[in-house]
Amino acid sequence: MNDVSALADGQWQWSGWLTPKGRLVALFALLRRDAQTLDVVLHDADPATFADALKRFVFRSKVAIAMAGTAATGRFAAPSAARGAQAAFDGQTAELDLGVPSQPRTLRLQPIESDTATTPEPDAAFQSEADARWRAIDLAHGLPRLAASEFDRWTPQQLSLDRLQAYSVKKGCYPGQEIVARTHFLGQSKRGLVALQGADAAQTGQDVAADGAPVGRLVAVSTQVQLAVLPLDLGPASLALDTHPVTAVPLCEGLAR
Repeated sequence: MNDVSALADGQWQWSGWLTPKGRLVALFALLRRDAQTLDVVLHDADPATFADALKRFVFRSKVAIAMAGTAATGRFAAPSAARGAQAAFDGQTAELDLGVPSQPRTLRLQPIESDTATTPEPDAAFQSEADARWRAIDLAHGLPRLAASEFDRWTPQQLSLDRLQAYSVKKGCYPGQEIVARTHFLGQSKRGLVALQGADAAQTGQDVAADGAPVGRLVAVSTQVQLAVLPLDLGPASLALDTHPVTAVPLCEGLAR
């Protein structure tokens, strides 16, 4: 759903895959290694299902879609060379900047053969804590980490993916493009992403109430921040999950690429 042709070699962008009705079924980082090679780094969708869906759109083009055999590892530190949308490479290993100045993060894409030979298996408790911290940063910056129940439900506008520059209304046709463009140019998106705090035990799919009336739905949760799709014109209101009060907080900036 983004303009792949706008990427120069070595650059990456946020992008996604939509149903013909314009509902998101995959969100990913899209890296152009060179003129012939694109890497798709899926966040939550099933990779085999996604690859099969893409293959249905390969006709006469000389295109091969395959699992890359790559390990994706993260660290809470600034990249050694990558900056913003510009990746850095060391042979087949790619480094992506997924952080902001106040919260630096690096994503490293490395062939599994070399990765397994040099990287020890992390402690399970440490890995769980690190995953939770990474996810909380994603959500705080408006990168929705969707559960399977939330796919095929929301348009890019309802998930406020314009904040990440994750879709295009100017490129050529793609599945769901008509819905995305119509919503954009007619200004008909009435809901967007809102960050909430105060519901550590919240679950994806819960209703969000404003002054006692259901107005939206939780789409992604972490222990520190929860993301909900709510009306854009909600105005001042007392928000709650079930009977538990929650507070709307501003989404952080800086993760757009």
